[in-house]
Amino acid sequence: MSHTDLHELLRTLRVWSPEVTELRPFDPDTAPDAPLGLFTSWFAEAVAAGQPEPHTMSLATTDEDGDPDVRIVMLHGADASGWSFATHSTSRKGRALAARPRAALVFYWPALARQVRLRGPVTAAPSPESQADLHTRSTGALAAALTGRQSEVLPSLDELRRTSEAAWQQARRNPAEPSPTWTLYRLRPETVEFFQGDAERRHVRLEYVRRGEDWHRQLLWP
Repeated sequence: MSHTDLHELLRTLRVWSPEVTELRPFDPDTAPDAPLGLFTSWFAEAVAAGQPEPHTMSLATTDEDGDPDVRIVMLHGADASGWSFATHSTSRKGRALAARPRAALVFYWPALARQVRLRGPVTAAPSPESQADLHTRSTGALAAALTGRQSEVLPSLDELRRTSEAAWQQARRNPAEPSPTWTLYRLRPETVEFFQGDAERRHVRLEYVRRGEDWHRQLLWP
């Protein structure tokens, strides 16, 4: 495909087609005082609307050289202490978070034309908590964690297959097998933005800004 074909294809695409997207009204005056309650409601509504993989999110970090990076990760939970995800401390994102422990998260739920954006500092949970998080997950998740070497150069797919098969066997033999570098991280947001799309492009953007232990709410121009 040429770049011309790509541009032609792009021009045929639309967002928020009525066949797949429900544009719901959002009155920010009815939003709760803190963002967690609204996030929990929106997340449940995304699940009920049939949004595929609503628990996936973009994680943006910056490494020690100031270079940004972004990837898709899975939400492991959200509570008063923050939004959590996990990875190896030795991976690219783990090393970036060690050098600059701040990040941003974005959820996008096109079934409802909604986004949620968060920014703030990130902390690593103690090892026992990280291992407990790992061992609540599937055998496949444990096998992937035991395979390790995330972000390292892979010599061949055959080596990946051999190492992965051994890790699967290990995970099945011992579901409590530790993965020392597996780490649960929590982002404690300083800002949380809720974006509701609108057919007339009058999108509603409600931002929560943390001030000490309290939250301030403000609207943003779309």
